[in-house]
Amino acid sequence: MAPGEKIKAKIKKNLPVTGPQAPNIKELMQWYCLNTNTHGCRRIVVSRGRLRRLLWILFTLTAVALIFWQCALLISSFYTVSVSIKVHFQKLDFPAVTICNINPYKYSAVRHLLADLEQETRAALKTLYGFSEVTSRKRREAQSWSSVRKGADPKFLNLAPLMAFEKGETGKARDFFTGRKRKVNARIIHKASDVMHIHNSKEVVGFQLCSNDTSDCAVYTFSSGVNAIQEWYKLHYMNIMAQVSQEKKINMSYSADELLITCFFDGVSCDARNFTLFHHPMYGNCYTFNNRQNETILSTSMGGSEFGLQVILYINEEEYNPFLVSSTGAKVIVHRQDEYPFVEDVGTEIETAMATSIGMHLTESFKLSDPYSQCTEDWSDVQITNIYNATYSPQICLHSCFQAKMVENCGCAQYSQPLPQGADYCNYQQHPNWMYCYYQLHQAFVREELGCQSVCKEACNFKEWTLTTSLAQWPSEVSEKWLLSVLTWDQSQQIKKKLNKTDLAKLLIFYKDLNQRSIMENPANSIEQLLSNIGGQLGLWMSCSVVCVIEIIEVFFIDSLSIIARQQWHKAKGWWARRRAPACPEAPRTRQGRVNPGLDIDDDLPTFTSALSLPPAPGAQVPGTPPPRYNTLRLERAFSSQLTDTQEAADHTINCLLPYPHLP
Repeated sequence: MAPGEKIKAKIKKNLPVTGPQAPNIKELMQWYCLNTNTHGCRRIVVSRGRLRRLLWILFTLTAVALIFWQCALLISSFYTVSVSIKVHFQKLDFPAVTICNINPYKYSAVRHLLADLEQETRAALKTLYGFSEVTSRKRREAQSWSSVRKGADPKFLNLAPLMAFEKGETGKARDFFTGRKRKVNARIIHKASDVMHIHNSKEVVGFQLCSNDTSDCAVYTFSSGVNAIQEWYKLHYMNIMAQVSQEKKINMSYSADELLITCFFDGVSCDARNFTLFHHPMYGNCYTFNNRQNETILSTSMGGSEFGLQVILYINEEEYNPFLVSSTGAKVIVHRQDEYPFVEDVGTEIETAMATSIGMHLTESFKLSDPYSQCTEDWSDVQITNIYNATYSPQICLHSCFQAKMVENCGCAQYSQPLPQGADYCNYQQHPNWMYCYYQLHQAFVREELGCQSVCKEACNFKEWTLTTSLAQWPSEVSEKWLLSVLTWDQSQQIKKKLNKTDLAKLLIFYKDLNQRSIMENPANSIEQLLSNIGGQLGLWMSCSVVCVIEIIEVFFIDSLSIIARQQWHKAKGWWARRRAPACPEAPRTRQGRVNPGLDIDDDLPTFTSALSLPPAPGAQVPGTPPPRYNTLRLERAFSSQLTDTQEAADHTINCLLPYPHLP
């Protein structure tokens, strides 16, 4: 390299480098603080005094922390919704109305199927409560099973023995079949299905269910004997009816002409042809009004009871099963046309000899789906098979999940219409273990151990009718005589007896008004609002803009990383150069030595200025200018060549000494 180039390179090297090309992180940060628009960073550098600089560092870090906190809150609350409520006044579609008699089947039609079950039920009641003229309890217990023991052993009490627990004795129970006390301990009852809800204050009644091999048993107790007897009877009742064909069960239940005496809707007369048959496993024949027949949905023109649905129902209390139901009347449910009516869950009971008025208010809800909520618009994101062929609702999902668990664990379905594909109703002949399996699953379902509650989601869009019920005595005493006579004459072809007011119930369902309330969810934030809010936080705490944010990203990430990478590259390059350099002879070691400033060889040629910077020798005088000796000029060429060789040798020696800083 030419001497001039070496001088320019050295000057450039010694000049201070600022900006993104700074040699280290410290100088880069100093340059950034002096040139940025964020005032806090600049005050850290230019402030005088340690206390003032420390305060500005504290203020700046606090502002940065507040910015991150506020921005985190803005981002986390981005997926929130705002709810708006709108009220529309318009002509409303009338909902579907399903009506069921509380008694599913005529008692006279099914009594021959339930004869053995009723005989054992009456005997059990006589044993426990003594339905006879015998007043002595000991004589009741001794004589209760005399009629039963003469014949065959009771099969229903063998399948699920009824037991009574005396006061304070939870380990022993009196068997209804033998009339004797039996021991109930952990060896008979499974630990996970121990005796539940046993109170020491009074006698409780329950029944025992066991698996096929009788190694796993459970005793289910009730604080009231009424509940225990009805639940025990209901189990065996469903077991018997599951063996009857669907066609026979429909014939044994109430027809539309028998249940519906009169019908009136929106000022126009209607009859049984406006109702659709729907068979329910527990309520028999049910009938749905306005069930989208011929793809037509009826609507009402005005609000009020005169423009709704008015029906008179024939309950026929004489045909009630005394052990299955303990009340008289009917059940009604208001629902969408494409929704399955779960009468046993949300039905409203109607009393006999009463006029029940049900006023409705329609509310339609629209929820936002993911990521705003976990609701679902259809069955696509729910891992449950829809067995009801109806639109999605949480109830349908839960029932479908439970029936799927029943089919999976018990091999049959219970209380389901229609049945899951490939399954049949539970009955003891085909599925001997179903009673025990059903109760185990039911208890697990109540404790939310089956996972159905976590799988089923809320529906995003749904309609809800808010019902207001009021009662009035019907018919009145002054109109009872003529009204019952006319109704008896009208129904003489269907009903072969004189009607009594306890056999009748009047139902009125109507809109209170035609105001439809719509609840809609809308996104509370947008991308524009989010960026605006973040910009406001940056300007508030740091007087910063989007350009400052880009500058921060460039300096703290791009430039800082490039400086670190450049430093590592130079280190690696120097290591590689030292590895590739030729080996030098080892210099002799001396005990003592001193540094001679005159030997501080510079790469550049000596100049007048550099010569003046050399320290003079101790005790030496500065010589004057000697007179010229012209006879030495002839030796210049030879001396120059000799000096060149000497200089090259000296340079090689110095280069070899450079790796050994310990030498003098």
